[in-house]
Amino acid sequence: MKKFMDKDFLLSTETAKKLYDACESTPIFDWHCHLQPKEIYENKEPSDIAYLWLAGDHYKWRIMRSNGVDEQYITGNAPEREKFQKFAEALPRCIGNPMYHWCHLELKNYFGYEGILSGDTAEEVWNLCN
Repeated sequence: MKKFMDKDFLLSTETAKKLYDACESTPIFDWHCHLQPKEIYENKEPSDIAYLWLAGDHYKWRIMRSNGVDEQYITGNAPEREKFQKFAEALPRCIGNPMYHWCHLELKNYFGYEGILSGDTAEEVWNLCN
C-alpha cells in the first residue's frame, strides 16, 4: 500500500512529477490566508497551534460546525488546547475534503509530523507543534 502523503502525493503521472520537481523549491505567495496582516507585519509569534490554525480560519470553523462542535470551541472562550482537541476530533470526518489534505501537508512540511491528526493523536501533535 502506498504511504500516506508520500513525496508524490497527488502526482499521478510522470509529467506531473517532472513539473513538480522543477518548481518544488519555488516559494508560494498565497495572498488569501487567514492570518492577520498586522500580525504578519509585526512578526507576531503565535501562542500555539490552535491560535495559528483556528483563530480566523472560517474553513476550519465550518468543519467543526458541520460536525456538531459547540461554538464555545470554535469562536468562543474555551481554552486553546480544548479548541484544538475538538478540531482534531472533527478532522477525520473530512476525508475527501481538501482541508484534510492541507492540514496533514502543513503538519508534515512545517512540523515533520507524518501521522494522522485525530482526537487520539491531538495531544502528541499539540506538544510537537508548540
